[in-house]
Amino acid sequence: MARINISDPKYYDNRELSWLKFELRVLNEATNKNLPILERLKFVSITSSNLDEFFMVRVASLKDMEHAGYTKPDIAGMTPTMQLIAINEKTRELVDFQYNTYNKSLTPILKESGIILYEKYEDLNENQLKYIDSFFMSHIYPVLTPMAFDASRPFPLIRNKSLNIGALIEKKKDSKMAGADNDDVEFATVQVPSVLPRFISLPADKGGHDCFILLEQVIERNMDKLFLNYNVVTASPYRIMRNADFSIDEEGAEDLLREIEKQIKSRQWGEVIRLEVESTVDKKLLSILKKNLGVNEIDIYKIKGPIDLTFLMKLYGIEGHGDLRLPQFKPQDNPRLKAGESIFDQIKAGDILLHHPYESFDPVVDFIAQAAFDSQVLAIKQTLYRVSGNSPIIASLAHAAENGKQVTVLVELKARFDEENNIIWAKKLEKAGCHVIYGLVGLKTHCKIALVVRREEDGIRRYVHLGTGNYNDSTAKLYTDCGMLTCQESYGEDATAVFNMLSGYSEPAAWNKLVVAPLWLRNTFVSLINREINHAKNGKEAIIIAKMNSLCDKEIIEKLYEASNAGVKIHLIVRGICCLRTGIPGVSENIQVSSIVGTYLEHARIFYFYNSGSEDIFMGSADWMPRNLDRRVEIMFPVEDQILKEQVKHILDVQLADTLKAYMMTDEGNYVKVKPQRGKKPVGAQDTFCKEAKRNTEPIADYSKKRIFIPRLANEVFNE
Repeated sequence: MARINISDPKYYDNRELSWLKFELRVLNEATNKNLPILERLKFVSITSSNLDEFFMVRVASLKDMEHAGYTKPDIAGMTPTMQLIAINEKTRELVDFQYNTYNKSLTPILKESGIILYEKYEDLNENQLKYIDSFFMSHIYPVLTPMAFDASRPFPLIRNKSLNIGALIEKKKDSKMAGADNDDVEFATVQVPSVLPRFISLPADKGGHDCFILLEQVIERNMDKLFLNYNVVTASPYRIMRNADFSIDEEGAEDLLREIEKQIKSRQWGEVIRLEVESTVDKKLLSILKKNLGVNEIDIYKIKGPIDLTFLMKLYGIEGHGDLRLPQFKPQDNPRLKAGESIFDQIKAGDILLHHPYESFDPVVDFIAQAAFDSQVLAIKQTLYRVSGNSPIIASLAHAAENGKQVTVLVELKARFDEENNIIWAKKLEKAGCHVIYGLVGLKTHCKIALVVRREEDGIRRYVHLGTGNYNDSTAKLYTDCGMLTCQESYGEDATAVFNMLSGYSEPAAWNKLVVAPLWLRNTFVSLINREINHAKNGKEAIIIAKMNSLCDKEIIEKLYEASNAGVKIHLIVRGICCLRTGIPGVSENIQVSSIVGTYLEHARIFYFYNSGSEDIFMGSADWMPRNLDRRVEIMFPVEDQILKEQVKHILDVQLADTLKAYMMTDEGNYVKVKPQRGKKPVGAQDTFCKEAKRNTEPIADYSKKRIFIPRLANEVFNE
């Protein structure tokens, strides 16, 4: 390693470009011919939604840096300006691929499957045209507000992410409003109402297809009804993306809740960072938009198809056509937990591992619900980062407070794009009598922990839930996460210490089990990697397997490079961003990186260290990113129960063996789909876990006998 400078930017990938590679992997699923057509459309929708957030936050942040004259390069040696140029190029390639897939592959298959989505009203038959004209007058026209722009009226304020129709209009010759400037063409715009469905059901065509048309096309056809004294020269949909990133001076904000409420409102009117228009948009109309929105040419995207494909998620959910979707999997009961029995008695019988969404999230909901009404429960403490719109956990916490229990809830108001939702819940909890904490100054509280303090015959006992995902019963059906229920005193003591630290800045002298960021987590990871390095240098087998969402921390990457060069075998399962490069001689020859993109969003964080056969396993809420290790409150917890360790190792086993939904990073930094070896059946990790959950009713004591962990790299797993 002395001969190689592992800090050299050429050994790292840029964070934003790595994220766009992940977007490409997601979009690739839309080309998967083994998936039903509506499933493929869903991945197109997800790509659009992800790209919106990427621009509003990451691209916006880079633009802020550029405006401020910030020129410091990132770990890949790229300045903000260089990143923006590269992002623009890669995003255009991605969007072109997205619309080529949608237009040339998916819509023809959709039609063959009995569904037609008309993109232009000119394609409708006479009966359908009469229908949409009538529908417009009865359902759409009353909602619309046309806005003109001329010498006496300023350019309208256009809301972030809203779909609009811009038009050039001219006064009619016989209009009473006509004057000397009768020939002047003016600009007008109307917002496509988000309160109405994006697509409208039409009478079936002669072929009996289910027919739909986009809302903006119905409005565009009837634009003349909005400007009765004008002729509509041209009209075209457009959409803008604004800078939605905001920073808060928490030291100077006397009321954090009020300050965030104010910032949420300002998010609608930030700098325009992207303008989407139809590829056929009139040049004069585009010029007016460009000038008045303050958009640079590089930030204009001419779209060959419907603008904003996120509506395809709604199309995915249309009634009927079940054969065009995958069968919906119902999360199964955990075999260790019996319905109708006290969850506290069952936790006392031994630690319990939960694997969502294959196993139901109900035990977590029941954990808080039973605590709320249990007369022996004295206190409940919980962190909340993102919760569902009608959260049963929130309701249980409120009931607990009303029942006289001590309830402390840390609601993270700075959870991006969930700020408004969290403010609502915080106020509701306070009203119910809960003690609500709004996080720590300068830090986001991202850890997932719940503590129930219960009075029992032998004294006070503390029950703890620790997880890798949010306390959100809705996303728990879509995200893969792990959680652990325990009443071991060592975990209970640490959980109490965590909440005392969050509410009163009281740090314990020592911790039993939990590792907390930003205080100790980084150093713990470095120490664990160093231990594997020492084992390898002493001729022992050394293995690191880490599963996470993102990897972009330079210190951790450098340490992994050092471990690889020492002979440690490293396999990383990284869903999204990965700034580490594999296969570099003398740097990363012993590192493999895979990424699984499937029906569910991979979200769990699991860390395995072979430790000369002693095998240490941890799970937690943190990725290997600077923000998680240095600027957030995170928790990592060990899995020590032998049965649970075998379960977690099995999860890693199957993920490493995936040849159905896994991608492998190449030496060039790109990703290729993993293919099963000749003569071997393909393994899909998510499919495997679904099948196992359905049939996993045998006693848990037999679990370790049935699943054997193979501590090797992915191309060797399950091939024996």
